[in-house]
Amino acid sequence: MAEQAVLCIAKSEGQAEQIVAELQSEGFSDGDISVLFPDKQGSRDFAHEKGTKMPEGAATGAATGGAIGGTLGLLAGIGALAIPGVGPLIAAGPIMAALSGAAIGGATGGIVGGLIGLGIPEIEAKRYEEKLKAGNYLIAVHTRDSDEEDRAKEIFKEAKAEDITTSSMSSAPKAEVARA
Repeated sequence: MAEQAVLCIAKSEGQAEQIVAELQSEGFSDGDISVLFPDKQGSRDFAHEKGTKMPEGAATGAATGGAIGGTLGLLAGIGALAIPGVGPLIAAGPIMAALSGAAIGGATGGIVGGLIGLGIPEIEAKRYEEKLKAGNYLIAVHTRDSDEEDRAKEIFKEAKAEDITTSSMSSAPKAEVARA
């Protein structure tokens, strides 16, 4: 079975932290959880332009993760990106690799191209991009079966997340989870 992802929009950092912590407590691994949000804390000094490359992103991730802190700062593959038309973003998890790849060569480019590459329909990807521009947090979690999918949706609903949807993630890259 191709992996699925359940996605939602959180309106605040606190809500995003709550959702990620609940996903972790329900057994979802850090490498399966992605978060994307505007860089409001000045980490943009570390951001890369449209030619972002993953090794550079990994180095950036250490500085960015330290600046973010909390539950979000512990996720895999954290890095800062500068996406033309959207601005500086912080990305963590598999979405970081997808957006970096889209930034390098995607025809659509930016967030929309990266999200389409993750299996999200274009109309939803554009809606998510608008929500991110407005300062919201996009959260996605990989699920391997319908039970995990249902658990993730329930976590999102209980946290009062918005725009909950499911997409095929068959081509999404997996984040490397490094442990010290």
